[in-house]
Amino acid sequence: MKKHLFPKNFFCRHSKLVAPDLIGCYLTKKNNEKDQIKGIIVETEAYSQEEEACHGFHKITKTNKSLFGKPGTFYVYKSYGIHHCLNIVTDKENFASGVLVRAVFISKNNERLASGPGLVTKIFGVDLSFNSLEVLNNKSLWISQRKTTIEEKDLIQTTRIGISKAKNIKWRWYLKNSGSVSKRLKGDRMPKSK
Repeated sequence: MKKHLFPKNFFCRHSKLVAPDLIGCYLTKKNNEKDQIKGIIVETEAYSQEEEACHGFHKITKTNKSLFGKPGTFYVYKSYGIHHCLNIVTDKENFASGVLVRAVFISKNNERLASGPGLVTKIFGVDLSFNSLEVLNNKSLWISQRKTTIEEKDLIQTTRIGISKAKNIKWRWYLKNSGSVSKRLKGDRMPKSK
């Protein structure tokens, strides 16, 4: 199984550089030998301790500790005590920086099946047990490099969603031609279903 197709220091960069590069990459969850779910990441958001919307803006806590961890690991947290959110830790250790996986397109399914961070973790069965796992070095949940080139014109860059602070920072990216995006920029029409 070829999972390690990322450049060596891919995750050791600022979250705002990693986030658009994760669009088009594959998220795969293996439940057992025969049962596997795979989809294409179509929407991401970047967070960094330099800005107030980041969980690590104030300090390191028991809950956000893994966000300060090794780049290329998962940071999973529970949002509003209801649903889990899947993030990839980026940049460097002891610095809170991560990319939230906001939406995933799963072929041969309803395009809206995983069109939001809570839906992504629900469909992929992600919970706190995946927190701090290495993205490329585990047998149950991983990300693999995209097979096609995605150019800047294929992406929409806009502001993040569902935050009350640092709302004007344009650190959300999504694939323009995807119907699985959680929320489109005003005036950007939903593409026709495939």
